[in-house]
Amino acid sequence: MTLIKEVIQVLEQLAPSAYQESYDNAGLIVGSGVTEVSGVLLTLDVTEEVIAEAIERNCNLVVAHHPIVFKGLKKLNGRNYVERTVLKAIKNDIAIYATHTNLDHVINGVNWQIANLINLQNIQVLAPKKQVLSKLTFFSPVENTQSILDALHEAGAGNIGNYSNCSFQTEGSGTFRPNSSANPVIGESGKQEVVTEHRAELIFPSHLEAAIISTLKRAHPYEEVAYYLQSLENENQEVGAGAFGALHEPLDTEAFLRLLKEKMQLNVIRHTRPVKETIQRVAVCGGAGSFLLPNAIRAEADVFVTADYKYHEFFDAENDIMICDIGHYESEVFTKNLLYNYLSGKFPNFALCLSEVNTNPVRYFV
Repeated sequence: MTLIKEVIQVLEQLAPSAYQESYDNAGLIVGSGVTEVSGVLLTLDVTEEVIAEAIERNCNLVVAHHPIVFKGLKKLNGRNYVERTVLKAIKNDIAIYATHTNLDHVINGVNWQIANLINLQNIQVLAPKKQVLSKLTFFSPVENTQSILDALHEAGAGNIGNYSNCSFQTEGSGTFRPNSSANPVIGESGKQEVVTEHRAELIFPSHLEAAIISTLKRAHPYEEVAYYLQSLENENQEVGAGAFGALHEPLDTEAFLRLLKEKMQLNVIRHTRPVKETIQRVAVCGGAGSFLLPNAIRAEADVFVTADYKYHEFFDAENDIMICDIGHYESEVFTKNLLYNYLSGKFPNFALCLSEVNTNPVRYFV
């Protein structure tokens, strides 16, 4: 038996909810986490048609990229598609979970999917996030330091880019005097003690703080553990908006546009005029990405692939970069395949289904 909360826990190992933007509404929107899962339907958007599909395919959990409830609902009268969709889900005991900007912000998330589809190499985060890292400093007897670090590494601390098990240690003297109520591992009550100790420091994702501190206290031999935490301004190179990389070899503009149209299965591409004879460095952002144009230019990208550009925003390309607007739905529809591939094999006791409903509200006459 698998519960909805267990599926959510696995999804949030890929895209922690802590990485969503403050305006977002990712998470379990409808339903209870303690309900047993009969099947999971993966979709970009949640609509009435998608809920009907979930009913037909015996899926009581819909996992979407876009949250069906984005702004607060004050009434549920069925007066618009959001209210009707939520009501239909509730009436049929179907839970709705959304992984939105948190999935945009992680390696192997939405933007990595686009980059992989157009065969980019050496993919990196375009706009790394700040204020998502913390530093733990603790003090321990020298002979215990490594076992404590091993436990902390296992809990998710000490990763920097492509390197794991990272820490810094210095040796010094720790002093303390246990009182009469203490039960010291080293020393005696009422007696001043001097112990050779390590000061150890390591970085961890801030959202893991509770687990990291719990692990530290469990692994440490002392009755009272000496430690402190610091919030860091460092950019986390593995978390942030957009992505950029390079084509295996340069392409002329027309060849690149054909590649983009083929790989992303596009009907049309809106774009500014080319500014270079060939294209090799490419920046991408699924959905509305105009806010990342300065980052794409600083990354020396030849082209920026995104969606939802307004007329006047296209002028911002000037002579620095070519902008390609491929459409919001088109840039993110493959997210359901990303989620399917990630979840496949992790839960063999129920069906994973890709939604067959085209939720794109935009139509093209070609």
